[in-house]
Amino acid sequence: MSSSVQRKRIRKTPEARRAEIVETAARVALTEGLECVTLRRIADELAVRPGLISHYFPSAEDLVAEAFSVASTGELDALLPAERPHGTPTQYLARYFALSAGDTYDDISRLWINARHLSRYRPLLRDRVAEQELASDDRLQGVIQDGVERGEFRTDDPRAAAIQILVVLDGLGAHANTDYTDLPEAVTRMAVTTAERVLGLPYGALTEAPALVEPATPPTPSDPAPSP
Repeated sequence: MSSSVQRKRIRKTPEARRAEIVETAARVALTEGLECVTLRRIADELAVRPGLISHYFPSAEDLVAEAFSVASTGELDALLPAERPHGTPTQYLARYFALSAGDTYDDISRLWINARHLSRYRPLLRDRVAEQELASDDRLQGVIQDGVERGEFRTDDPRAAAIQILVVLDGLGAHANTDYTDLPEAVTRMAVTTAERVLGLPYGALTEAPALVEPATPPTPSDPAPSP
């Protein structure tokens, strides 16, 4: 008699299934491009029928727009958290620039290039791009406003300062598809230099700031106890 036992398929809740679909689509969008986000491709990734994907997203356009929103929101939260209880505005801004200059940021830069191009022809995606641009503006403005209130930054218009910084970052990100490994420092730190200038900071203030150290997350009751 065979000893094999057929595994019982676990039925996921609609919320969990939808989240799984969107997370998978966002990963594909980041690593391969929004053009690769199709109902069949995501179904293949999850080993399900395409009809299951279309049950949650009747058209690929809906899924592409949602994938972009989730991917870009996730990157924004990683770069510049909405809640910033463990450091100063200067430290969070310095961390933001340090992460933005890393190789891993190239994926999100490529995604933005991709989304802005495709949004010319896809109204739903165009709306999501506008929403995410506004979210980025708001998030950076919030950090700058906090810095002004604490006396760390000096600017009469935090919104304008945020937009100037983001325009430079977008310009640098536009070269994510090109190898510019030998760029001079004046170019690689252009966004930082712009931020220091518009915020009334001395040169080097955002590259020499003390590193932001966030407390370790305490173990949850379900975590195994550490070995003695």
